[in-house]
This record gives sequence, C-alpha cells and structure tokens, in this order.
Amino acid sequence: MTPARRENAADPVTGHLPVADRRQVRQAALRLIRQDTGAFITMMVFNALAAAAGLAGPWLLGRIINTVRDGGGVDTVDRLALGILIGAVAQLLLARHARYLAHRFGERTLGRIREQFVDRALALPASVVERAGAGDLTARGTTDVATAGQMLRDTGPDVFVAAVQALFILGAVFLLDPLLGVCGVVGLTGIWFATRWYLRRAHSAYLKQGTAHSALAEVLAATASGARTVEALRLRQRRVADSEAEIGRCVAAHDRTLFLRSVLFPSIDIAYTVPVVAVLLLGGILHDQGSVSLGTVVASVLYLQQLSQPLDTILQQVEQLQSSGASFARVEGLAAAPTGPTPPLLPHDGAPEDDRIEVNGVRFAYSGSADVLHGVDLSVQPGERLAIVGPSGAGKSTLSRLLAGIDAPVEGTVTVGGVPIADLPPDRLRRQVVLVTQEHHVFLGTLRDNLVIAAESATDVELKAALTAVGADWSDGLPDGLDTEMGPGGHRLHGAQAQQLALARVVLADPHTLILDEATALLDPATARHTERALAAVLHGRTVIAIAHRLQTAHDADRVAVMEDGRVTELGTHDDLVTAGGAYAALWHSWHGEQPPTA
Repeated sequence: MTPARRENAADPVTGHLPVADRRQVRQAALRLIRQDTGAFITMMVFNALAAAAGLAGPWLLGRIINTVRDGGGVDTVDRLALGILIGAVAQLLLARHARYLAHRFGERTLGRIREQFVDRALALPASVVERAGAGDLTARGTTDVATAGQMLRDTGPDVFVAAVQALFILGAVFLLDPLLGVCGVVGLTGIWFATRWYLRRAHSAYLKQGTAHSALAEVLAATASGARTVEALRLRQRRVADSEAEIGRCVAAHDRTLFLRSVLFPSIDIAYTVPVVAVLLLGGILHDQGSVSLGTVVASVLYLQQLSQPLDTILQQVEQLQSSGASFARVEGLAAAPTGPTPPLLPHDGAPEDDRIEVNGVRFAYSGSADVLHGVDLSVQPGERLAIVGPSGAGKSTLSRLLAGIDAPVEGTVTVGGVPIADLPPDRLRRQVVLVTQEHHVFLGTLRDNLVIAAESATDVELKAALTAVGADWSDGLPDGLDTEMGPGGHRLHGAQAQQLALARVVLADPHTLILDEATALLDPATARHTERALAAVLHGRTVIAIAHRLQTAHDADRVAVMEDGRVTELGTHDDLVTAGGAYAALWHSWHGEQPPTA
C-alpha cells in the first residue's frame, strides 16, 4: 500500500499553505544574514560609530555649562562648541554611509528571498497549489514579499540604527551618573509595558490580516477568471456578495490592528515625558546637595530627550515590523510546504525499470469527501494507446491525475516500471508522464519563450517542427515569427490556439507516456481530428492514455477502458466491446444516434 502524499505542514482540510513559526523565522533570518555576513558586520560597525558620534553633543554642552559656571574663557567654550559641530557632521556622514550599506544589504537579501520563493513555488506539487488556491500563493509572492522587502530595506535598518543609538545614549547617562541612569531607565518602564501588551497581540492579528488578504485575492481572481461563466449563469450578485463578505473580513482584520496601534502610540507619547521629568526632579535634588554638577544634570536630560528620537523610531516602526514579520512568516512558510516525498531506495537509484504502468487496487478520495475511485485495476503496456470513456463523474479525470503523479492513492499503487509514480521527483516524473488537460496557460513573453519551457535546448527548427506537428499553422502568419510577444499587449491566442501551443510543448517535452484529458476539447471536430492524427504520428511508439469524450478517439485506440461510478467495468478493443453489447456499446450507438440492437 502506498500512503497518500504527506502534507502535514499544510492544512489538510482547507489546503492553506503553511506559515512559519517564530523559531523558523529566526532561523531563516540568521541564514540570510550568514549569506552576507561581511556586509552585515560593516553595517553594524558604521551604525555604532554614528551612534557614538551623536553622543558628543550633549556631553560637550554639559562641559560648556560647567565651564561657564566656573568662569572659563571664551576660547574653551569655542573649542567645545567646535567639537559639537564636528560630532554632528561626523554623525551625519557616518549615518548616511551606514544607511547606504543597510540599503545594499537589504536589496541583496530581498533578491535572495525572491529567488528562493520562486524556487520553492515551482517545486510545489500541482495538487498542493490547486488546494491552496492561486490567491494565497499570489498574495505571498507579491504583497508579502514586498512587505518583507520593505522591512529589509527600510524598517529593519531604521530600527537597528535606533536600537544602537538608544543603547549608547543610556550608557552615556549611566556614565555621567549611575543614579540618574537608573532613574531614567525606571521612567521608561511604561514604554516596556505598553510595547509588551502590543506585541503579545499584534503577531496573530497581522497573520489574520494576511490570511484575509489571501482569501480576498482568491475570490477576486476566481471571479475575474470566470467572468464569462458568472455572466452566463447570472451569478453576478452572488459573486458580489462573496467579494463584499471577504472585504468585510479584511476590514475587520485591519480594524483589529488599528485598535492595537491606537492604544500603543498614545501610551508611548505619555511615557516619553516620564523619565525626563524624573531625572529633572532627582537631578535638581542631587545638585542642591552638591552630588552632581549642573552640566551633568543638563547633559543627562538632553540625552534622555535625545533618546526619544530612536525610541520613537523603534516604536513607530514596531507596527511595520509586526506586519513585515507576519509577511516574512508567510513567505518562509513555503519552505514547510510539501515538495513531494524523497524517492524510495530502489535499484538503479529508484529509476523505473521500464515504461509499463500498473494500477492495482486503487482507492482515492479528495479531502473531506467520499471515495471517488473504488478498487481500480488497470495495466497499460508501453506504446499502447488506451482510451478511457464513461459518463461525467465516473472518475476518469481523477484517474488521470493519479496516472500523472499529481495525486497519490489513498489505497493501492500506481507505478511506472515498478516505481510509484507519485514518488518520482518532478524532473524525472515529467520525463516519464505528462498530463495535458483543456486548461492551458499562455505565459508572458515571446512564442519562443512559451515553447522552450518544455525543452530549453531546442533549436528554432525543432520549435517550428513541434508547432507543425500539432497543426498550429497560425504560427506561420505571426508578424515576428517565434519572437512575437504573447498575451496582453502582444498577440492574443484564442482557446484553440492556446491548446495547440500546449500540445506543441508536449511534443518538445518528449515523454514516454502522454495523458490527454480532453486535451482537444476546445478544438472544433475537424481540427481536433487533424491534431489527434498529427499527434499520433509524432507520438508513434509512445504510450498514449486519452480521456475520451469523442468516441472516435476510442475507436482509434488499441484498447478502451469503460469507467462507471469510480470502477473500470469494461476493458477491451473497440470491436470487442461493441460486440459485447455492454455500457460501451450503448455509448457508441448513442453517439451515432442509433438504437442499440435488441437480443
């Protein structure tokens, strides 16, 4: 028995893609830092130098006050004032270079995140993507990646610089007078409590906000792609209602995060004044007693007032950090998504021994539903043309997905050359079996770009031969030939042309087994017959399994399998099944508008 493909990292019911937990996010962040350690350390050093240069101003001002009080000369005051100016200029230059280094580090790291996301998305099994929906994956690849990029490029460096400045400023206050330093830190505890209250609630709130965005994107994408169906079936009001419901959930999620911010920021504004007032009161008392100088008190107050700037940056950006952190968790969650099991340790490195396909005792059910297939047994010989026919809902398309390795059976086995098809890695699987349905995609780019996806090293001669093989004569009339841009803003292909383009990719991919699930359904009967004959010539000697709605396809096949209620009820040649007078014979006579012969 082959267990179903493991997907414990994703929700098995809703199919939602996983979200990384805090530990995984930390590990991912450290991994990104290690990939550019030199730039990160250099950025830290310049930030520290900028923060140190910023400490000179208040300390020198305190010296000026003490100098004036003690009757010092103008020359001394001028030298100290010049020191303040030099410190300010040094801080400006160092901070500017530190920001430049931070932006370079952020952009390089964002580039790695984007490349990593694309690699992980392309490695996802088709069944996982289908269950998760295009909206979730699209939201992660666009909004979430952009938000994470903003954290790396702007928010992260800003907070880091502010944190270094805050630590240096507090250290300076302690160096001036430890008692005043303790007083200032105690005065900051209100900020700590307010921030802790916010952080305990913000992460989950922003995750829910991201999930709401994904759900809204899914509804909008489905409505847009199915616009014609919506209009034809008069589903406009229902789709509008569904969209408004998702928008309402997005608004509610945003209201929750807005409430958290509305509590945090006023609390912080009040808390800023507490340490300054406390140090002024305590410093006045100590100065009265002669314990500290006036310059020390003034410098300490200036430091604490200066502290408000980095703290303000940190606390204003903490909201963005929570949003960015939640987005990064969603982006990094793709690492936990199933990419297919590790191939089993079989002879010849797990490679199939031959091209024979065996289906033994297969049962299958989609998540949360009853069995669709019930104990299916089928054997397909190399080079055989097998047609699978039956009424709608019989399980034909489900069986084709199992044969193509998109899904794995709940019970039983589907093997090629003795190896479970679902256990093959994607690169090897697509050399073995390719599934072609009536749903095709035209990628942005040239006609050549759309074809070389299937064969990167194909020459122009081979690309044109593939188009000719599937009857795509329209390609000869394109203005720029293979360099003609496809899609919006370029040459738009109608359904039949897009289908022929997909079939041309199959010719270039050159698999040993081709599964056609209504692959010519969008073509008119004459073009479909021409395309099928052309494909038959090109794919001579290869295994072809066709889910046939046009029974002429079954007539031309070597054998026909009839499916009813998730079972194979008849199997044989066209002539034998017609002679047998069973379900296939009834379909054949009905297709020809004939009355079945009576016994």
